[in-house]
Amino acid sequence: MDIHAEPLTPTAFSPFGDVLEAEGAPDRLINQGLCGRFHDRARLDFGGGRAGISVFRAEPRALPYMLDLVERHPLGSQAFLPMSLDPFLVIVAEGQDPTPGRIRAFLTRPGQGINLLRNCWHGVLTPLHAPGLFAVVDRIGEGQNLEEYWLPEPLTVYGSAG
Repeated sequence: MDIHAEPLTPTAFSPFGDVLEAEGAPDRLINQGLCGRFHDRARLDFGGGRAGISVFRAEPRALPYMLDLVERHPLGSQAFLPMSLDPFLVIVAEGQDPTPGRIRAFLTRPGQGINLLRNCWHGVLTPLHAPGLFAVVDRIGEGQNLEEYWLPEPLTVYGSAG
């Protein structure tokens, strides 16, 4: 089965999480009017743990991309903030059942990050360019916060169809 990545938009991505970007007018100006604050843009959820910030360096991948594994974090949300202006591939699956539902793929624009909701099935971090460097905000705490699901048949993810 093949899927085509679609552009990442807040509306299309809302069932899975939040798009983190500085689009439109800021919610307020701070720092003597020299900084626009785009306030409270992610539904962070750390379910009994605490927020932690880690830095990930992932190997860049290429399109088409072969997807054979998705994962989820049942105890907390997970935000990915690229530390470069390179787009990356975001793969998510509908539903929160023991197995993932329909899989969708999104291509970010430079300057976009994402926050994945708790228990959302998703692909692994998939940068498309080096250095693949991301700040990641997620749950730090006790308990098993990772479930993996190997797809019975790999999917091929292509770039945008349009």
